[in-house]
Amino acid sequence: MAAAAASIVLNPGSGKAHVVANGRLGSMKALRSDSMLNFRVDQRKIRAGTVFALRAVTGNAESTTAPASSKPGHELLLFEALREGLEEEMERDPRVCVMGEDVGHYGGSYKVTKGLANKYGDLRVLDTPIAENSFMGMAVGAAMTGLRPVVEGMNMGFLLLAYNQISNNCGMLHYTSGGQFRIPVVIRGPGGVGRQLGAEHSQRLESYFQSIPGLQMVACSTPYNAKGLMKAAIRSENPVVLFEHVLLYNLKERIPDEEYVLCLEEAEMVRPGEQVTILTYSRMRYHVMQAAKTLVSRGYDPEVIDIRSLKPFDLFTIGNSVKKTHRVLIVEECMRTGGIGASLRSAIIDNFWDYLDAPVTCLSSQDVPTPYAGGLEEWTVVQPAQIVTAVEQLCK
Repeated sequence: MAAAAASIVLNPGSGKAHVVANGRLGSMKALRSDSMLNFRVDQRKIRAGTVFALRAVTGNAESTTAPASSKPGHELLLFEALREGLEEEMERDPRVCVMGEDVGHYGGSYKVTKGLANKYGDLRVLDTPIAENSFMGMAVGAAMTGLRPVVEGMNMGFLLLAYNQISNNCGMLHYTSGGQFRIPVVIRGPGGVGRQLGAEHSQRLESYFQSIPGLQMVACSTPYNAKGLMKAAIRSENPVVLFEHVLLYNLKERIPDEEYVLCLEEAEMVRPGEQVTILTYSRMRYHVMQAAKTLVSRGYDPEVIDIRSLKPFDLFTIGNSVKKTHRVLIVEECMRTGGIGASLRSAIIDNFWDYLDAPVTCLSSQDVPTPYAGGLEEWTVVQPAQIVTAVEQLCK
């Protein structure tokens, strides 16, 4: 039986995790590091989602026998890990500032910025009007003058109102200025299909932003990588979009006490295997791991990779897995048409066609606005049983 994902992500790994080297994104130099939850929200909307997710990735004999208090590190919820990473970077670099709706004394809609306004003041933690295009433009201008803004979208869907600033300015100004300006902006916030949040609050903007030149995109899925990716995104010289899933904010995990920074362009091996490569990210990681338990009990040996970097893809890690298993299943919450899965499938076919023994399969959300009704909402999103069926068909 493979080790559980929770034990893997809690292992900071080799000294490489702390090495900083120069990478590139287009013609820009990128800083590459290798390394709420709003409690006023009805808790029923989160119900078993978080606990269910934890069960899907735990179960290592070592983790079940050793008491949590005896392990090194400290336990944090995912939203607390994001806050800890942000606070450490604000402490380290006075140029880091935060702006967005209710990020100040209210502490953000999901409490990621709670307490930061009292500690750093209203100029570094700036409450903005409900005007996404305006404060996104303000963040781009602040970055041009040398600051390092972190912009919170109260909900990722609201950032569609700032799409012009993100696309035409944030992503392109380094190029259009002939390299005179860098735009080290972090754009972050909750997204994904929640528990009956309705169509306008269930947006997955990965598909919207992936075509913008100059942007990097990452998606966190555990408290460990949430903190590590937050710190790496803030230190990057590129504009970075950090996707957080609304149903993962209450996910708890033990993370190291010492400082660590993850790589923005590196996938995470969640479960090594030999028969089929399953590529996923964000909340779908937990659906995949639940399906993996069923598959293992039926004699299959899936390899699970959390791609984490949505742009650019870590084709080194992905390619090595494809060369070993020769079969690929992509599982995403993004929409099927024009989604991350479509781009990833294309990249795999372009680069690793000769290693494939079966067509690349992609399980995605339905191309419909997300329904409010709970039963209909579940029908639009990939479920573990579908993953099991897809793997069984691939391995025939």
